[in-house]
Amino acid sequence: MKVFNELIMDQMKTMDQLLDLQSEIERCQDLEQELIKLQEEAKLDSLKNEIKLMKKELDTIHKTFEEQTDNVIRQYQKLKILAEGALT
Repeated sequence: MKVFNELIMDQMKTMDQLLDLQSEIERCQDLEQELIKLQEEAKLDSLKNEIKLMKKELDTIHKTFEEQTDNVIRQYQKLKILAEGALT
């Protein structure tokens, strides 16, 4: 059960990272729209590059989260099998 709880805690930390990064991307995209309105091309290019990098990081974190989800499911299934074996 300890392993399962640790997997869940790791997944919660990853989810926090996902949410934080998504918020940051949204903030940058709002800023991007403002720069477009102000026609600040140099700043806009820099911001677009930053958004692109954050989206790559978001993809990486998302893949980690999916792997953690798979690990949680596998651990849960192991615990379920052990519990069922103990009942018989």
